Amino acid sequence: METVAIRDDFIKLGQVMKLAGMVDSGVDAKMVIQDGEVLVNGEVDTRRGRKIVPGDVISFRGQEIEVVSK
Repeated sequence: METVAIRDDFIKLGQVMKLAGMVDSGVDAKMVIQDGEVLVNGEVDTRRGRKIVPGDVISFRGQEIEVVSK
């Protein structure tokens, strides 16, 4: 599992997916999130603006990342 380090208290789901290279753009993130293809901590979440905090795990098409603090 890869990790993505953030400086702030949280990052939005669409932003962390772009940062991790899971998607190429915000539009791509919006589409796959709305289609229910993204899991946050093992559960489908269709909110692109969901606040992701350190310790959360994002899963998408076989790729998993954990968000950690910088």
